[in-house]
Amino acid sequence: MQYRELGHSGLRVSEISLGSWLTYGTAIERQQAQACLDAAFDHGINLIDTANMYGKGAAESLLGELLVNRPRSTYLLATKVYYPMSDTDRGLSRSQIEKQLDASLTRLNTDYIDLYQCHRYDENTPLEETMKALTRAIRSGKVRHIGFSEWSRSQIRAANKLQGVARFTSSQPRYSMLYRKPERKIFPLCDDLKIGQIVWSPLSQGILTGKYFPGEAPPAGTRASQRKVGRFFDDPVLSAVQKLKPIASHLGLTMSQLALAWILQNKSVTSAIIGATSPKQIEENAASSGVKLDADTTALIEKALGETVRR
Repeated sequence: MQYRELGHSGLRVSEISLGSWLTYGTAIERQQAQACLDAAFDHGINLIDTANMYGKGAAESLLGELLVNRPRSTYLLATKVYYPMSDTDRGLSRSQIEKQLDASLTRLNTDYIDLYQCHRYDENTPLEETMKALTRAIRSGKVRHIGFSEWSRSQIRAANKLQGVARFTSSQPRYSMLYRKPERKIFPLCDDLKIGQIVWSPLSQGILTGKYFPGEAPPAGTRASQRKVGRFFDDPVLSAVQKLKPIASHLGLTMSQLALAWILQNKSVTSAIIGATSPKQIEENAASSGVKLDADTTALIEKALGETVRR
């Protein structure tokens, strides 16, 4: 496993990190989740990403139970705040940040969170109120660093212009071979501000694994067979993705490894968040760290995907 510094934080983060959306505390059994966590640590993953709204606290609670006997200094813990936790609890006001932070700390069974992230931007709370609340969280020792997910360029700039508040060290955008919109505006601005990218959905919710075929129903038990997986699940995209298979095979990589290695060629990216329901998946994905793709390979990828890429 290779490691990169997260923005200006000084944190050394594994190139592959483990997420808990749609999995831990909700979709898989406790023993299975423990096996995945153990495999993640065995393969050098040191960042565990979650959110208070995943399973309405269930993911945090399970992680708190499963991590309790592991030395706290051996891993980095990231969680998020914004989405509704009840009919009256949501957003990024001072009262909500203080309330939800304490609740997350309790569920995660820890005294501090390494990276506390605004899950989205709160249009109903003054930005200065949010940033001051996050700054107090850092000064209290409950939070080490702060980040955001899916903020616009203007929102990021506005936060950076405020005086006397903590600075963001991370951004968490959706990013993959198929979805590259952050490259145009978010990555360059964040590079200037020394904000690192921890990207989500790097496999486009499984589409880039190549397990879905044009004209065929999703295999039983896959994510696409159970829920909608977004705009990329259509025949032109699925056909283009199949063209990546000989490229991956020639390099001795799986499709997942090729997709993750492609992301990690971008120096703006600190880490790619994977979801996993088995140790085997973690072993496979972790092996993408350190893989280098030459110019000929990236050109072949561009040709294969063509107009299906959303830029």
